[in-house]
Amino acid sequence: MSDILTHAVDALSARLSDGFDGTAKFEIEGEGTIMVDENGVRVGDEEADVTMTASAETFQGIIEGDVNPTTAFMSGKLKIDGNMGLAMKLGSALS
Repeated sequence: MSDILTHAVDALSARLSDGFDGTAKFEIEGEGTIMVDENGVRVGDEEADVTMTASAETFQGIIEGDVNPTTAFMSGKLKIDGNMGLAMKLGSALS
């Protein structure tokens, strides 16, 4: 597992310590995928209610709080496929 994925799993786990009601997948371009669900955060590539795709740089900015997820989406740096309401819920949890 890459350092980027390891850091992302750790950071997301800390930010989503209360769990997440739904299934989301983060696709980090050139690195891999991370799953977020009621069981926590882990590296994986399974079916999800919503899939969010971003570059490693954008994703890192989101999980570190330097990049607003809504702004990233509106500027085309974050692509969302699936349940938009769930994506917004996750974005609020990360903001």
